[in-house]
Amino acid sequence: MTGPIPPVRGSLPRMILRSTKPDPVVPDLTVTQYILQRADELGDKAAFIEGTSGREVTYAAFAHGVKALAGGLQARGVGPGTTWALMAPNVPEYAMVFHALAWAGATVTTLNPTYGAEEIAFQLKDSGATTIVTVGLFEETARSAAEQAGLEQVLLLESDLAGLMSEPLAEQVPVSLTEHVVVLPYSSGTTGFPKGVMLTHRNLVANLEQFFGHLPLGSDETCYAVLPFFHIYGMQILMNAMIARGGTVVTVPRFDLVQMLELTQTHGITRLFLVPPIVLALAKHPIIDKYDLSSVRQIFSGAAPLGGEIAEAAARRLDCTVGQGYGMTELSPVTHSVEDGDYKASSVGTLVAGTEARVVDDEGNDVEPGSPGEIWVRGPQVMKGYLNNPDATAITIDADGWLHTGDVATVDADGHTFIVDRLKELIKYKGFQVPPAELEALLITHSDVADVAVIGIPDEDAGELPKAFVVRAPGSDVDAGTLQAFVADHVSTYKRVRQVEFIDAIPKSASGKILRRELRAR
Repeated sequence: MTGPIPPVRGSLPRMILRSTKPDPVVPDLTVTQYILQRADELGDKAAFIEGTSGREVTYAAFAHGVKALAGGLQARGVGPGTTWALMAPNVPEYAMVFHALAWAGATVTTLNPTYGAEEIAFQLKDSGATTIVTVGLFEETARSAAEQAGLEQVLLLESDLAGLMSEPLAEQVPVSLTEHVVVLPYSSGTTGFPKGVMLTHRNLVANLEQFFGHLPLGSDETCYAVLPFFHIYGMQILMNAMIARGGTVVTVPRFDLVQMLELTQTHGITRLFLVPPIVLALAKHPIIDKYDLSSVRQIFSGAAPLGGEIAEAAARRLDCTVGQGYGMTELSPVTHSVEDGDYKASSVGTLVAGTEARVVDDEGNDVEPGSPGEIWVRGPQVMKGYLNNPDATAITIDADGWLHTGDVATVDADGHTFIVDRLKELIKYKGFQVPPAELEALLITHSDVADVAVIGIPDEDAGELPKAFVVRAPGSDVDAGTLQAFVADHVSTYKRVRQVEFIDAIPKSASGKILRRELRAR
């Protein structure tokens, strides 16, 4: 981390933070060229293992499948200017379809299978997708959405994929690495309805190189892939990074704790890329002790803040390191990551290679070191923009290329970043800002709390009151007053939890983020 850059005459001083890593050397390759670089060398090694069946797909078979499918797609007129939608659970064929479309020069828009038909139809129409590729489990929803969006073609991985194969397309269809949008995931960003995030080949490849500067994965790695490939975290870190480095990806369609433990024991999984609720289970659930998890070198958490106590409890229990990172869809996604040996409680790590950041107040002025402010990011991983939405793009990325994340952070003297909360989730109590994540991180340390989420609820006098939704630990009958007193012992008066409601489960997205809108709707 550096000190302030001398300001231009007449401007406010800026405190630009920079990665201490050397700038990445980004190869001039498409994302598929990049991840297939070692496919011939690795040949018969398993690239993917389908966790539920044990079926293996070797590097040679995966590369052949990508190119044969790309050949079939090209023969059907699929190429630059074409967008197909992909809606499937984590299976090896998901990666095959994704990269075949990329190899053919097309664009993939990734669909969240938990969406309803109306939400999917919106994405289909906005993205200009002409075909949905899905699985039988989601076929009814896909066909309903396709009808609403005016699409005629819905293809199933189980029955239609083989028929699409043709003579392998030997070479990548030429595309602009910096302009061609290879993938179009949808994100709400900091405001408004979901928007198509335009990510180029250069965005994805650059961010993989940036990430490897902090986490140098090797070909001896095996990872557990429950984080959905449709989400940028699963897409880049599990589906792309692991294959690029010659590792093995064990796919599962949904999370099951016992299955995760069995697969870890059976396949010698070395890295568990997870979200905080699953890390919490590793830290607290009694069943963990029944399995041999000695192969695990690291638990890596993302998508939401991970409290220090949970991280350290999980690390002790599995005798491994625990790290976390920070990013967002619009950033391809990684901007910060914890390096092995550089852990700090609750830190999301330091800036990855080739990345700059600022921490600013409401007026866009840089705050003093250690003070909270919105984090802005600049680097090669910043998206091209939002599809069909120049106004939202201009709000998110300013004229100097800084992407405004909407997240509040502090940065310490060592460059470690601590996410306080999202700006739009801050609770305003009598003019004071109360970060839900701070109260959640505190409450989860209570032995009677299995999970928790905090939101602000309207109040005539205070503006908003902090309210906690709590899942009791098994066998616990803890009451609201006990938990409110526990919080009051640890925080300022204005941060105290004013209401507690006990519920069976905290609603979360497939990527592990708390669905606060559902709690507010209660």
